[in-house]
Amino acid sequence: MNLKKVKGVTFIDGGVCASKGFKANGIQCGLAHKPLADTDENSLPAKKKNDLALIVADKECTAAAVYTTNKVKGAPILVTKEHIKNGIARAVIVNSVNANTCNYDGVKKAEKMCSLVSDELGIDENDVIVASTGVIGQILPIEPIENGMKELADGLTYDGNSRAVEAIMTTDTRVKEVAVQFELGGKTCTMGGMLKGSGMINPNMATTLTFITTDVDISAELLQLALNDVVKVTLNRVSVDGDTSTNDMVCILANGTAGNTPVNKENEDFEKFLNALYAVMMNLARMMARDGEGATKLIECVCSGTKTDKDAEKVAKSVISSNLFKAAMFGEDANWGRILCAVGYSDANIDINRVDVSIASSKGTIDVCRSSRGLEFSEEKAKEILSDEEIVINISVGQDAGEAIAWGCDLTYDYVKINGDYRS
Repeated sequence: MNLKKVKGVTFIDGGVCASKGFKANGIQCGLAHKPLADTDENSLPAKKKNDLALIVADKECTAAAVYTTNKVKGAPILVTKEHIKNGIARAVIVNSVNANTCNYDGVKKAEKMCSLVSDELGIDENDVIVASTGVIGQILPIEPIENGMKELADGLTYDGNSRAVEAIMTTDTRVKEVAVQFELGGKTCTMGGMLKGSGMINPNMATTLTFITTDVDISAELLQLALNDVVKVTLNRVSVDGDTSTNDMVCILANGTAGNTPVNKENEDFEKFLNALYAVMMNLARMMARDGEGATKLIECVCSGTKTDKDAEKVAKSVISSNLFKAAMFGEDANWGRILCAVGYSDANIDINRVDVSIASSKGTIDVCRSSRGLEFSEEKAKEILSDEEIVINISVGQDAGEAIAWGCDLTYDYVKINGDYRS
């Protein structure tokens, strides 16, 4: 899928290693239980995917994070919250396959992962962020992680982002990483991120794990403020299946090596930083929606004309969360009644008699509803538009200034297949 452009930033390669002073690596330590591809009896054994990743900064960073609002929280979140309450971090260690959640020894294992990084790299274990993703309620075996730590650390490189991003994937079928460059006070700055997320996606902060690095010099307070603000209009605007994970986490590390004037107040440079963070997280959010489990289409719902942005968000997210609507998109059926239904049961303050709807893609645009009444349209043209990989649903509910975008995907047969044998 194409990256969505944002004014003021240039997209580059490199993911979490694009920013100066960050190394990464990913290895297969023995947790992964599924091969990357099926093989037959005459072929070589398939390579199991990486399952353990490490990101390390050359120097101490300011740090910020946002976590799931699920009352059940993975042990890594509890440990990470404690470690970065001072706004400082140096490294991130993360495993897939096992979520380390709802286990009697979960916190102990999460702390052990941090101490392993500390021992191998000679950094303070309290400066290590830890994250896990995978099956809930199974004891995390620490021995494979312990045995793989030297290989993981020895393999750290300034271009190790692709190995790291593979290690955080679970049911993901697509790599999700973005990096951008932008200017602050005449200095070239960089920001890059990677994300995992395909199912159990209905973030109420932000299943996703997202890790972002930047070489901008910015205070921990403003870094947290920026992350809080941008999460609301990116990751919190995505829904795949309506489930909110126990392990959702987004963290950002800023090492200050770009040489910009320190960002320590809400000025023009802070706004430019917010814009760059939005470019990274918005595109990661789109990638997550497109790779929804079993999905064949990315659906973007744009609502405008509401009294507040929050009302527009309620409408847009209600539509992309509707299973009936999502199934219609899979069937390439312009059943606009399902859109109106979802608009109607949203908790938005709108005039339900003023809803206009159009459906668009690279294959064209068609109006299907005006003033909450159906319009005559070509079903053949509508099907052609909906055959595209990226669909946009435009909803207008009035003349006010409120607007919002939400992202989702279609609902397919494969979603049930994937989740029916998730543990096997």
